[in-house]
Amino acid sequence: MKNAAVLAAGVGLAGSTALGAEPVKAGNKLPRWKGFNFLDFFSPDPAVNRNPTTEDYFRWMADWGFDFVRLPMAYPHYLSIDRTRPITPEEVYHIDPQAVDKIDALVDLAHKHKLHVSLNLHRAPGYCVNAGFHEPYNLWTDQAALDAFCFHWNMWAKRYKNVSSKKISFDLVNEPGMREDMNDQHSKRSSVPGAAYRKVAKAAAEAIRRENRKHLVIADGNDTGSTVIPEITDLNIAQSCRGYHPGIISHYKAPWAFKEPDSLPEPLWPGQVGDKYLSRQMLEDFYKPWIGLVKSGVGVHCGECGGWNKTPHDVFLAWFGDVLDILSTHGIGFALWEFKGAFGVLDSGRADVQYEDWYGHKLDRKLLDLMRKA
Repeated sequence: MKNAAVLAAGVGLAGSTALGAEPVKAGNKLPRWKGFNFLDFFSPDPAVNRNPTTEDYFRWMADWGFDFVRLPMAYPHYLSIDRTRPITPEEVYHIDPQAVDKIDALVDLAHKHKLHVSLNLHRAPGYCVNAGFHEPYNLWTDQAALDAFCFHWNMWAKRYKNVSSKKISFDLVNEPGMREDMNDQHSKRSSVPGAAYRKVAKAAAEAIRRENRKHLVIADGNDTGSTVIPEITDLNIAQSCRGYHPGIISHYKAPWAFKEPDSLPEPLWPGQVGDKYLSRQMLEDFYKPWIGLVKSGVGVHCGECGGWNKTPHDVFLAWFGDVLDILSTHGIGFALWEFKGAFGVLDSGRADVQYEDWYGHKLDRKLLDLMRKA
């Protein structure tokens, strides 16, 4: 890992320039991790397990040269609650020890293969970028939600109190944003106010670092992961961007991303799509603030990236190659969403790919090779 020695030495992720000291040296304060998201704990209901991870997946990852696993978790997944009715604020604290043990077991398995694990609350008390589960309060406005959020992160920090930041990190909440209606996937969204984001991130980081002051904390970008968070650059917290821009390429015909997915114009890269010309320059402009964040001394990683299986494969590869090249050129690592499934390198279900048989799975060799070269 490129900057493992820096990380192991416990050097702060926030730049010294932000603290008013001498200028920082160029280079990302996070290692250039490369890997995948694994969705074992993604659903609020533990009875729903999308693509259960096997040890073979971690073994193959390591053999292919990858070193990073992101685990997006829905907090209700590891609660003991009555799932036939909406959750109450009190039930948010009802931890199921057996469910937590299963998460620990997967983390241990990843560590066995020398993979860094980033725990992420994809659904946190009071917020999720996805609809489909009742939340009893709002993380960004309600103290009760923030208290529960800190409780959960303190629990995880305590479980990994003696684990090096080379092996574990804590990604606070997936793709923050404000949404008018938490139960409507397409309701109007806006940025989290900077002061509100700072309050939540600061409280959670303090809850984590009460257990180990060297624990590595990461915050997803504002506006569902797309924009940097200047309000927290002095808090020794790294930031996580996304590799989905523009959505017309990455989420072509995805019903959860567009109200009328079948009416979308055919994607091209580069090329004119609808009223916009899509090009590498568009990506250069999009990532410019993130590159500036790296140069300022704040660690940056791309926690999610990739494209859904309805995007024509040649268009997807051309676009994704530019995304990975821009990130890698500036020392920013990435994690594909997902390993196995519609976004993955295995069993993606694309209709226009000549798959390679891989131990009973269908391997997208072109995508794999593109990621390995990045």
